[in-house]
Amino acid sequence: MTQPYPSLLLEKAVGEVSKLPGIGRKTALRLVLHLLRQEDGVVDELTAALSKLKHEVRHCKICHNISDSDVCPICSDHRRDSTTICVVENIQDVMAIENTQQYHGLYHVLGGIISPIDGIGPSDIEVDSLVKRVAEGGVSEVIMALSSTMEGDTTAFYIFRKLAPYDVRQSVIARGISVGNELEYTDEITLGRSILNRVPYDKL
Repeated sequence: MTQPYPSLLLEKAVGEVSKLPGIGRKTALRLVLHLLRQEDGVVDELTAALSKLKHEVRHCKICHNISDSDVCPICSDHRRDSTTICVVENIQDVMAIENTQQYHGLYHVLGGIISPIDGIGPSDIEVDSLVKRVAEGGVSEVIMALSSTMEGDTTAFYIFRKLAPYDVRQSVIARGISVGNELEYTDEITLGRSILNRVPYDKL
């Protein structure tokens, strides 16, 4: 049987790159061949950056966003509105909302959403740390900016129940976002308006 690749090293590299989400073997081969044509320094810088990212990146001890230090730049920025917390599923959602330039409060990254079919329960995401932040006081509003999916709605309802004993307004972004859509793929104008036109959770 003919070997599909002229080099076992090439085959190994393609196999590793194709493990990335959304990357098939054809795309992986194209990327690997592109890197092979680059100067040694370019490839070395890429591998060094990825290695440094993996071994040195941290998660903010307050909001769980990715950070280079124990506290991320958003949580440490005294110009932000510390009385408002926007709850999101992942780091990509923080970036999407920040790009709208319509929100100036803090965040709380859950690191996932409740999905029994995937074996993800409340204890697998950062809900308890959110409740602790609210219980410590100083928070007047919690905005649920979760995807308009059954899992997103389930997670929002669970958080709503957990925060019900506290004197804090709970709201959810307006449904200018189509049901079933992921937050990170929503255009900035629609997402920005959804943040500004948020409604109380208990009015849904």
